[in-house]
Amino acid sequence: MSADWPPPPRPSPYGRRRPGGVNRTTVVLVVVVAIVLLLIVHSHHISSFEVCYFCTLIPSIILHEISHGVVANMCGDDTAKRAGRLTLNPIPHIDPLGSVVLPVLLVLSGSPVAFGWAKPVPVNISRLHHPRNESVLVSLAGPFTNGVLFFACALTFRYLAAHGVGLSAGTTAIPLGYEILAAGGLANITVGVFNLIPLPPLDGSALLERLVPNRHLASYYRIRPYGMVIVFLFALFILRLPSVGGHLYSAELSAWNAVS
Repeated sequence: MSADWPPPPRPSPYGRRRPGGVNRTTVVLVVVVAIVLLLIVHSHHISSFEVCYFCTLIPSIILHEISHGVVANMCGDDTAKRAGRLTLNPIPHIDPLGSVVLPVLLVLSGSPVAFGWAKPVPVNISRLHHPRNESVLVSLAGPFTNGVLFFACALTFRYLAAHGVGLSAGTTAIPLGYEILAAGGLANITVGVFNLIPLPPLDGSALLERLVPNRHLASYYRIRPYGMVIVFLFALFILRLPSVGGHLYSAELSAWNAVS
């Protein structure tokens, strides 16, 4: 094994916190955003589907992140478990920028797709049984979870529609339950597909990192800290373009229609 492996730990941008503790700023930010969304919906600036999308996007992102810690724990690293991150309580997972600000900006700006990220679950790669191979499994656990949730939403939607559950004859109005399922399916496929892009710190970069020869890992790690800036700028400016976000949304909608 090369001296360059395991990769150096990434410093937390959040400073020292009590594991699993509640960040007061995050709670306040979430409450403010919720109030803003309610006011915007009341003024009819965004649709109920967009609200459903945003509300299903956040748990999709959180479950994506939890799955990393669950698989890491199965492979020998209980860092996330000891840090209190294998919990369905959303507060310890919320990243103010990635879980709230960016999704809200994308939804309100009319972006065809919206995504985000949760606070990264801590994983100590060196504690895995087979670090280089199992680190790939840990990374792909997130997109896999989103894929499972996508199919769960789509197949449930299909079953309910086939049996006419909640549907009324003579009306074209879509029941709220169907909107939530559709929004949840599209939110999950968006998060899963976007995270497969091979750009640090997205999960797809684990596949790229696995192919990088050991002698070049040190150089690869030097560019990793700039990945999040690139991801944020890409989401905020490139995804809003119809030629990019529009085509991605069309592809996701086609996948949804094929399954549901």
